[in-house]
Amino acid sequence: MTAKLPNRRLLGLAAATLAVAAATATPVTAAPSVTSPTATVSPTSAAPGSRVSLTLRGCATRAARATSTAFGDARLVPATGDGTALFGSATVYNNASTGAHSVTFDCGDGSRITVSLQVTPGAARGGTGGSIGGANPALIAVGGTLAASALGAGVWVMRRRTRTT
Repeated sequence: MTAKLPNRRLLGLAAATLAVAAATATPVTAAPSVTSPTATVSPTSAAPGSRVSLTLRGCATRAARATSTAFGDARLVPATGDGTALFGSATVYNNASTGAHSVTFDCGDGSRITVSLQVTPGAARGGTGGSIGGANPALIAVGGTLAASALGAGVWVMRRRTRTT
């Protein structure tokens, strides 16, 4: 008994199928790398009573928290619909000690990152609207002149009205 060789057409079809499969196959890629979260505190140094902004990127969750001895706990939530970054804010305690304080960001899935916040001596600047700037003598003179003129005009109008009645 002799073994029959496969038909040449069948071999050609098999070779063509393998060539097409090899040409159209998608390359095998490695699994996407898991990036570790990144966190920022802005500003990096703040006085007691100041507000700081907290940003966390790279979490797989849609909510996280930041904890520090400088401000306690702060909740972080997505500010955009895609949830790629989580944001929050906190107020530095009025009695926070000066120096470096650790801020620990917790994604809620077990991943954590710690950054530093420097608490500086002094107090937070209030919104004084520029009223604490340097005194300009020319502006003080103009303001005083306008105030005195308004007062004089008011007195003149009031005296004139009382005479005619």
